Amino acid sequence: MALMLMPAIAEAAPTQDGPDIPEPMVFDMIRPLTAKRGEVEVNALVQRDLSGPRGEVEWAPEIEVAVADGFAVELELPLIDTRVVQCKMGLQGKLGTFRGGRGIHGVQYLGLYDRESGQWQSTLVWLLGNRFGERWSTMTMLGIGDVTLREGNQTGFVVNHSTFYDLNRDTVLGLEVNRQNGDGAYWLLMPQAHRSFGKLSLQGGIGAERARGEPFRPRLGLRLIREL
Repeated sequence: MALMLMPAIAEAAPTQDGPDIPEPMVFDMIRPLTAKRGEVEVNALVQRDLSGPRGEVEWAPEIEVAVADGFAVELELPLIDTRVVQCKMGLQGKLGTFRGGRGIHGVQYLGLYDRESGQWQSTLVWLLGNRFGERWSTMTMLGIGDVTLREGNQTGFVVNHSTFYDLNRDTVLGLEVNRQNGDGAYWLLMPQAHRSFGKLSLQGGIGAERARGEPFRPRLGLRLIREL
């Protein structure tokens, strides 16, 4: 009887359709591209410059829901200190796998309403993930920083590349490099560590950010994640 049931049990067990690749801390994904329907996550990113004139705390609570296999949505509320400055929503879909399941790619749309300017901004990004053996992986995001068609809009390119090293099953080290041009041009270099405690995860790092016309300044980032 046990031998007869084993194939059925194996067939019913959930499988991951694609490589296991960490998510960047700052340029967050909307769940992994391998997300399964019904997955829910809440998280919050906190960032602060450690020098210079901008000493405010920037933070953003959000909720992410996989509404179908490989397709997820998010709602986010960016704040500066206690002031809500933006409202943000996102859509993300998996396009497929390659390299025998060691590579995966997808697309992400982010819509952002700025409360101060009253303008809506749209960002479209292509996601490319690769797994190299048991420990090394990368996630690359290439896109257009604002694809709205309003008059006078200056479209900027977005490039985010993260390299990860799995120290063990629950600990990941990474380096995230973010570049954007256009009106909000800046560089961000963020070494980071991810630690998982079951359904609770913590990501943290201290890096350097450079806005247009300014020197590099040290920047602190922390993200707390809870899967439901």
